[in-house]
Amino acid sequence: MNSHALRLIANRLGVALLTLGAVSVVIFTITNMLPGDAAQAILGQDATPELLAALRTKFGLDQPSYVRYFHWLAGLLHGDPGHAMANDLPVAQLVGARLPNSLMLAAATTAVSVPVALFIGISSAMFRGSLYDRIVNMATVWVVSVPEFLIATVAVLIFAVKLHWLAALSRTDDIATLGQFLRVYAMPVLTLCCVIVAQMARMTRAAVIDQLTSSYVEMARLKGVRPVRMVLSHALPNAVGPIGNAVALSLSYLIGGVIIVESIFNYPGIASLMVDSVTMRDMPVVQACAMLFCAGYLVLLTVADLAAILSNPRLRK
Repeated sequence: MNSHALRLIANRLGVALLTLGAVSVVIFTITNMLPGDAAQAILGQDATPELLAALRTKFGLDQPSYVRYFHWLAGLLHGDPGHAMANDLPVAQLVGARLPNSLMLAAATTAVSVPVALFIGISSAMFRGSLYDRIVNMATVWVVSVPEFLIATVAVLIFAVKLHWLAALSRTDDIATLGQFLRVYAMPVLTLCCVIVAQMARMTRAAVIDQLTSSYVEMARLKGVRPVRMVLSHALPNAVGPIGNAVALSLSYLIGGVIIVESIFNYPGIASLMVDSVTMRDMPVVQACAMLFCAGYLVLLTVADLAAILSNPRLRK
C-alpha cells in the first residue's frame, strides 16, 4: 500500500471524526429546540415551582446552552452521558441494558440478508437479460419502494392475526429454545431484510456486471471458460471491493429501519428506548441514543469508503 492510499484512509477517518463532532452539535441543538418544558414533562402539571427549579438546577437546565453542550460532550468523551431525568439512573446503564438486544437484532438481520442478497445479485448478473433477471429487477424495485411500516403491518396481519404462527410483539425475556428465538425474531428480521436484501442485491448485481464487461473476462469467454467458472474465478474476486462497499452501504440502512421495527413490534432495544424518552422529554437518554445511531451509521459509511479505497489496485500498489 503506497503513501497516497494511506493519506486517503487517514483523510476518511478524519472526516468521519469531524462529522461526528458536527452531528453532536446538531443533536444537542435539535433536542433542546423541542417544544415544551422538560422539567414540567417529568414532574407533571401539579409540580410546584420549587420542585421545577430544583430539577432544572440538578440537570443544568438553568445554564446557557453552550455550557451544557460542553459539559455533555466532555461526559461523552469520558464515557459518562449523564443521568436520566425520568428516574435518575445512569444513561449508560439504561443504554447498556438495551444495546445487546439491538445488536442481536442487527446480527440476525445481517446473517440472513447478506447471503441471500449476494446469491440473488450474483445469480442475476450471471443470467443478465433472462426472465429470472427481469423478475429479480422488478421485485427489488418494488420492495425498495415499500416502506418498512407497511411491511411490518402486513406481516403482523398475516402471520400473527390471521395464521397465528408468530407473536405480534417481540419479547426477548422468555427465549429458552431455538423455536422461541425464531418466533421472536422472525417478523422483525423479515421486515428489515426486505429492503436491505433488495438494495444489496441490486448493488451486487451492478458490481458483478461491471466486471463481466471487462476485457479480461471477455478473453476468458473467448477461451471457452464456462459461465459459472468465469463469474466465480474471474469476475467475483475483482468485485469483492465493490461488493463490500455495497454490503456496508446497505447495512447502514439498519440504523433507520430498526427504529420503526422496534417501535412496531415493541422490541426492547435502543430505538424503542429513544422513542419512549422523546415522549417523556428525557433529553440525556435521547441524546445518547441518537449519538449511538449516528456513530454506527458513520462507521458503516467509513467502512464502505475504506473498502472502495483498498479494492482499487492502483492505490494498493
